Amino acid sequence: MAKIETKPADAEELVKDRLKELISFREENQDIKDFWGKQFDLGLAWVHFPEGSGGLNVNPKFQLLVNETLRNEGISTSNRIANLLGIGMGAPTIKEYGTQEQIDKYLRPMFTADEIWCQLFSEPGSGSDLASLSTKAVDDGDGYVVNGQKVWTTLGHLSKWGLLVTRTDPDVPKHRGLTFFIVDMESEGVEVRPLRQITGEAEFNEVYFTDVKIPKENVLGEVGDGWRVSLAILMNERVAIGGNVRQRGSGAPGHLVQLWKDRNLDDPVVKDKLVELWIQQEAVRLTNMRASELREKGTPGPEGSTSKLHEAEINKSSYEFGMEMLGNDGLLFPRGYELSQPELNFDNDSYGFTDTQSLFLRSRANSIEGGTSEIMRNIIAERVLGLPSEPKLDKDKAWKDLPRS
Repeated sequence: MAKIETKPADAEELVKDRLKELISFREENQDIKDFWGKQFDLGLAWVHFPEGSGGLNVNPKFQLLVNETLRNEGISTSNRIANLLGIGMGAPTIKEYGTQEQIDKYLRPMFTADEIWCQLFSEPGSGSDLASLSTKAVDDGDGYVVNGQKVWTTLGHLSKWGLLVTRTDPDVPKHRGLTFFIVDMESEGVEVRPLRQITGEAEFNEVYFTDVKIPKENVLGEVGDGWRVSLAILMNERVAIGGNVRQRGSGAPGHLVQLWKDRNLDDPVVKDKLVELWIQQEAVRLTNMRASELREKGTPGPEGSTSKLHEAEINKSSYEFGMEMLGNDGLLFPRGYELSQPELNFDNDSYGFTDTQSLFLRSRANSIEGGTSEIMRNIIAERVLGLPSEPKLDKDKAWKDLPRS
């Protein structure tokens, strides 16, 4: 669908009119999934998407207006958290590389969280070097047959659909022989096993594919072009993880302030450190807001890596400081280490842990998931600062001839 050019004033008026209609709908219908469906139909899911696909073809900065209005009205946006890998990563990539049939099929139930999505990238032998992956997909004429293993799959146990990258041609260099699929996680041959973490929770999973059949209409992008689609997913993931514009005072800084109040602390040194961390987090939040307003349609640039890097490091520093504020109580772990798996809860926007000890342990993963902080620094060095990239000795070698762990 061709883009409809809308003047900023007209676009703002359009968004505000749609918001009024949406709020009126909420007053008449309290079912939150019906509300999200109405939000999609009114073009307020991703305002910069095409009309009919959850958007209005207007500047993405107006999404901030939508989100802020819903927050002020006390209306849950927990779908964006519960289905982060779909709404934050899958949707913009499907919009960019998917067919119209794929867009029509997947986006609405994704936004309403009727269908949860997961990401199937990392493998036991390929993490940061994703292009070395070995999960293979073989064309059998009617579709593709997939065999292999993926790991660190967030919410794989709850997912209906997965974003899967595979190897379809081992005879070309590793970046060129990949193909991207949308896989039904309920297909025969898909096995999801929980991975117990240091918190006791199994948020992550390992997924095994044994002769899993995927129809050809589930190829996302072109056959052999899976690396380009994967990069789009990764860039969108870093924006979704690090570039999210949070409400002021939420997240790690809000937790520390509440901890200060609950424990009646008055140490000026502790207070000074608390304020410093608040300022750092607020600087990242405002930077994310500015980046969201300026971000163009399509695959995000390296700004997502910048936000993700700083968000991860500040989160770790904040919860480490929270443990210091707890003193000896930080040595305790009240919730215990019993194995559990997260479930969906759309009643509010509070997901994950609320106790400082669990938040401290979970934050250690922030600098690993979605690309390690070391990888983020490499991207910034090469794509922002223009520094020379690391030597690539396997660039022109066929994947099948490369040594693998």
